[in-house]
Amino acid sequence: MTELFTDSNRSGLTRDLIEALFPMFEEASAGAIAVDRQSRITWINSSYSHLLGLGDPKTVIGKPVREVIPQTRMPEVVETGKPLLLDIMEHNRQQLVVTRMPYYDDEGQIIGAVAFVLYDDLQPLTPLVAKYRRLHQDLAAARKALAKQHRGTRYNLADFVGASPGALEVKRRARLAAGRDMPVLLLGETGTGKEVLAQAIHSVSTRADKPFVGVNLAAIPDNLLEAEFFGVAPGAYTGADKRAREGKFQLANGGTLFLDEVGDMPLALQAKLLRALQEGEIEPLGSNKVVSVDVRLIAATSRNLEAMIAEGEFRSDLYYRLNVLEIPIPPLRERLADLGVLCEALLGEICEGLDMRGEITDAGVAALSGYDWPGNIRELRNVLERALTMGEGGGLLDADAIFKVLPRSGNRPASSLAWQPVRPLARTLADAEAQAIEEALVASRGNRTRAARLLGISRSVLYEKLGKMS
Repeated sequence: MTELFTDSNRSGLTRDLIEALFPMFEEASAGAIAVDRQSRITWINSSYSHLLGLGDPKTVIGKPVREVIPQTRMPEVVETGKPLLLDIMEHNRQQLVVTRMPYYDDEGQIIGAVAFVLYDDLQPLTPLVAKYRRLHQDLAAARKALAKQHRGTRYNLADFVGASPGALEVKRRARLAAGRDMPVLLLGETGTGKEVLAQAIHSVSTRADKPFVGVNLAAIPDNLLEAEFFGVAPGAYTGADKRAREGKFQLANGGTLFLDEVGDMPLALQAKLLRALQEGEIEPLGSNKVVSVDVRLIAATSRNLEAMIAEGEFRSDLYYRLNVLEIPIPPLRERLADLGVLCEALLGEICEGLDMRGEITDAGVAALSGYDWPGNIRELRNVLERALTMGEGGGLLDADAIFKVLPRSGNRPASSLAWQPVRPLARTLADAEAQAIEEALVASRGNRTRAARLLGISRSVLYEKLGKMS
């Protein structure tokens, strides 16, 4: 591994020092790993592979590191060139203390990063971890409070929860969108998390320190939309304010404008929106003055825009302007593998200010998986809130608590919603055996010799079992 490191002014460490430190770090650590410039795993030692439950280390060589360790910050080190020392990472509910450092080629260019797991047992560090978590929670609360006062975002990519193939593809495209200043079109049913994703894209884009302004087009009357978008000049119409009122474009200037349910936009406004996007200019209502604006547009819809274009309800030129990078968000019923982590995250949010804990059993998650979720994640949150409110288990949600509040509608057959309490295996086997004997006796018209032959047992064994059943 020492050949990975070369002398670099930017690294702040000489090659000789790094080469001397590496074997010491590896020997003292609970695991070590290295990635290349594309954040693909180039090396991992056997102790880290064992810690992660991977088996043979060779099986992960060449894979993107986030496919193997979803919570890793190695790509961040590769991109920024900044080391992350003594960072706490959670993996499979296990807390690890990790140090990550970039490494360079002879020209001083970053060609990868290496990480060492310094602690895999945080028991001695419990006070430090507790303080870290408290500070992290305080920081999250401060950010949320700040977002309410200013036009910022409350969500980042970590808030789009899920590790199913569908969720991972959404996150991959979102990271791609964040790195490119282009229009994005989010497609998904109501309640799939389109606004969460829009805010997440903004929060890691080059416009993150600028405003994020959202507009729900379905919630604003058509006759007020133009004023909402472009603003109103002083005295533009009878009863209008004598002061100018800025529109959403002006409020979002320099930042991101999020248009939710863009499919509900009337045709007349679609033409004006297209012009504003093409020219980078708007004209407030009642004004002859043109105002220059610079916004990054993210649009979202639950409707089929291509079908609307065919029916003359949506402009094709606006569609092509909006749909530069498309991100389809799968409905919850297509990513049921994420139900467990979604429940954990949602229960954490619900219980945050309620001074109570919220947990769900495996049986509770299994009960949720039998439903179609037409309202998606928004409906899942509602079900969990109702289950906590009506539950008597002190915040522990089992299958019974879920079925009490789960709607009985949906496309799946009712039988998939039926839940039976788990019985002891011995009782289940005894009942199955009794049913088989009964069926054999019926088939043999009560002839026990023939019944025993049908069952593949001796007559004496059949008599013995009949005696136990009586």
